[in-house]
Amino acid sequence: MTVTPTALDGVLLFEPRVFADARGWFFESFNERAFAAAVGEPMTFVQDNHSSSRRNVLRGLHYQVEHPQGKLVRVVRGAVFDVAVDIRPGSPTRGRWVGVELSAANHRQLWIPPGLAHGFLVLSDEAEVVYKTTDFYAPACERCIAWNDPDLAIAWPLTEPPLVSPKDAAGARFADTLETAP
Repeated sequence: MTVTPTALDGVLLFEPRVFADARGWFFESFNERAFAAAVGEPMTFVQDNHSSSRRNVLRGLHYQVEHPQGKLVRVVRGAVFDVAVDIRPGSPTRGRWVGVELSAANHRQLWIPPGLAHGFLVLSDEAEVVYKTTDFYAPACERCIAWNDPDLAIAWPLTEPPLVSPKDAAGARFADTLETAP
C-alpha cells in the first residue's frame, strides 16, 4: 500500500496494491497494522457508514464539535471529489483544504483525522461512499460549514449548481466556526 501525505497535516491518501487477472481483482482495503504505522498511532473504528448519491450531489462540509470523528473514506461505486478542511484551532493550515478524486476504479482512500470538516461532490451518475469513523455520530454535536464559503474558496469541479440538502444549504461561514471547532 502506498501512503501519500497531503498538504494538510495528518490527512493521508492510501492507494492499495491491486492484484488483477482474467478473473477480476483483489486488494486489501484495510490493515490495522499498516494503518497505525501510517498515521502514527492505532485507531479504533466504531462505526461504518455507507451512502448512495446521484451525480452533482454535494454533501458537507460536516464536523462534530464534541466527539470529533476521524474518517477513512472510500468509494465502492462511481466517483467523487472528496474534500477535507482543516478547522483545528492552532493548526498552521487552519482554513485550508485538500481535495482528491476517489473512485471505485482507483481504489484510493482518504484518511481525515478528527478535527477536520469533510464533504464530497459526486462526479459519476451515481456513487456509493463507504467510510469508517473513530467516534459515533452525535446529531446534537454535528455542524456544517457552507460548501461555497468564499473564505475557503474550494475549487469544486462543478458544471452546474450542486444538489444540496436544506441543512447543508444553511451551512455556517467558516469565520463563524472559530468557537465551535473541535
